[in-house]
Amino acid sequence: MSPTSIFAPLSTPAESIFELSILVLAIAAAIFVVVAALLVYSLVKFRRKRNDDGREPAQVYGSLQVELAWTITPVIIVLVLFLASARVVFAVQDAPRTKDSLEVTVVGHQFWWEYRYPGLKVVTANELHVPVGMRTFLNLLSADTDHSFWVPRLAGKTDLIPNHPNRMWIEPQETGLYLGQCAQYCGTQHAKMLLRVYVDSREDFDRWARQQAAAARDDGRVAEGRRMFEQTACINCHTVSGTAANGRFGPDLTHLMSRGTLGAGVASNTPENLRAWIRRPDDFKPGSLMPPMGLSESQLDAVTAYLSTLQ
Repeated sequence: MSPTSIFAPLSTPAESIFELSILVLAIAAAIFVVVAALLVYSLVKFRRKRNDDGREPAQVYGSLQVELAWTITPVIIVLVLFLASARVVFAVQDAPRTKDSLEVTVVGHQFWWEYRYPGLKVVTANELHVPVGMRTFLNLLSADTDHSFWVPRLAGKTDLIPNHPNRMWIEPQETGLYLGQCAQYCGTQHAKMLLRVYVDSREDFDRWARQQAAAARDDGRVAEGRRMFEQTACINCHTVSGTAANGRFGPDLTHLMSRGTLGAGVASNTPENLRAWIRRPDDFKPGSLMPPMGLSESQLDAVTAYLSTLQ
């Protein structure tokens, strides 16, 4: 089963959409079978024939019963589809919040995702963590152009539009990693703006939240790398809590190494890949808005060593 299959929903909104799609597919298939059967029947029964004298058989036009059938039946079908769709739309859009529901602000950037947990004082990037069995409401914002948040097994697509806040919710039923994609063309690296949603047990999520809310590790062994980081343009775009870095244009790096990937899923988050990313981001993501920093080899080693301690 594909990790992005729409046929294996594991969240309440996704299941509602899946059930509606199956109903629509079943009705459409039934219509196809009936129409095809009538067409074949007509071709066989009423194929061109001639009487013994060479004349064509008399044609009969008009049938009140048939005309009523092909008028009333489509109306009933459309009414059923309308009512079923309206029920799902209202159920998904107007889901009530519960006492333990989680609020997350999602901000789409070119070409990465920012996640803010206002109630937990946590900010992270590219990897969303939510607890299993709990409703998580996502407030969707865009920092630049149109994006679209789509994790097929958790919910339908919802757009992130500049100056037009949007919202959606998920209620995962099983722990695990769920993959998705920005489903709205947003620029040169749209295809590599991936989504990774980790559904954790309640205990694991609480542990993750506490770790993310903590200040960045201060390791004296990489003091040179920290000094180098704070003296370059890195701090204009990135934030590391407890340091001079307070930028808002790039991902928060306070707990960078707790994430499994770099660049919104384009590479595994290893020290080797991190060093290569800092040296030249375009090697991973051509068109990335992060410029190469022009560091020397020794400077690259020092900055990489420092960032590698940010667990």
